Amino acid sequence: MTSHSTGITTPATLQFATALSRKTDTEAATRDLADAIAMQLGAAPIDLVFVFFSAHHAANASMISAMLQSELRAKVFLGCSGEGVIAGPEEIETAAAMTVLAACLPDVRLTPLQLSVSQLQDQIRMPGWPEPGLDDSTFLLFADPFSTPMQEVLSLMTDRYPHGKVVGGLVGGGQDSGENRLLLNDQVFDGGVVGVQLTGAITVRTVTSQGCRPIGERFVVTRAEQNLIYELGGVSALKRLQDVFESMGGTQRRNAHRALHLGIVIDEHGSHFERGDFLVRNLIGADQQAGAVAIGDVVQEGQTVQFHLRDAKSASDDLHVLLAANRTRHKSPPLGALLFSCCGRGEGLFDQPHHDSGAVQERLGPIPTAGFFAQGELGPVGGRNFLHGYTASVVIFSEPDSRT
Repeated sequence: MTSHSTGITTPATLQFATALSRKTDTEAATRDLADAIAMQLGAAPIDLVFVFFSAHHAANASMISAMLQSELRAKVFLGCSGEGVIAGPEEIETAAAMTVLAACLPDVRLTPLQLSVSQLQDQIRMPGWPEPGLDDSTFLLFADPFSTPMQEVLSLMTDRYPHGKVVGGLVGGGQDSGENRLLLNDQVFDGGVVGVQLTGAITVRTVTSQGCRPIGERFVVTRAEQNLIYELGGVSALKRLQDVFESMGGTQRRNAHRALHLGIVIDEHGSHFERGDFLVRNLIGADQQAGAVAIGDVVQEGQTVQFHLRDAKSASDDLHVLLAANRTRHKSPPLGALLFSCCGRGEGLFDQPHHDSGAVQERLGPIPTAGFFAQGELGPVGGRNFLHGYTASVVIFSEPDSRT
């Protein structure tokens, strides 16, 4: 951007714009979105476009892709179907909706990514992905849950890009394999993963709100096998779980049978553990005879764990606290955001619409925001990348802090 009065060149700035259409006609909705974005960004060259749409539009994904690309001419174009659509302060959970977030990102390098899994050989193919490296970069990924072993993809990425942050979500809208849609540039996929790697003159901050609060004491796992925990601190794990139940009040106890989870400390070197230090996993069963509890992940002896409670208040508090902390930690103001919220949150959890999107706008300001309700959320916790459930994963874009 050049100032003609002095002839001094100032650093190019990042710009974001978003738009929402609730029209059920795909062609009309897409045209409205393209017009709204063009009006906001004017002649600025668009580098990156995201489009998220409800199942109502999935059959016309090729039309959405062709029209938006022809109108907006983005260097990288990404999109997917979702269980619902998030746009600005609004969450549209069941009605038809489509939203676009467009960004002008001068001096940012964008690498489009696509990954497929051969079901026959069980091989993960990553053509065109960056060479393995130690650079800090952000990977924004949208994955089809029916065709993608996401845990394996994440461990492969940890090996290849140990300093990379992975954020995004498992796409939705379809009830069966082949019904979801993923868009990358001029291609439409019904499986695998699409995404983009961002490096260069941009700060990408992440907030992964697992929506829980720790309850009771912390314990060291003293006997475990795979995802079964037999003993916590030398006592039967089931007995420890019953003690936590009994310590609760009546109303809390009634909700707890479906809201209790287990948090596993990620970095055992910490001296004290708080919000964000635990990876929260579902309790999926108990074995009365063995006194064991089963959780939705592999546990190892020597790990520190604590039971967690997930309810509307805990989930709301957690998101607000983490967003506020992120805002105070960085000098550069947020310019745009992506929000991937679990389809188990929304109105079903909070008894009110627009909870997560409202929290993002309240804490970060009325910035352009888009996203979708996901079947699983990707986001770092304690410096490592995980696949989560019941989580809100937020991506916040700003100028590099050193520039301000």
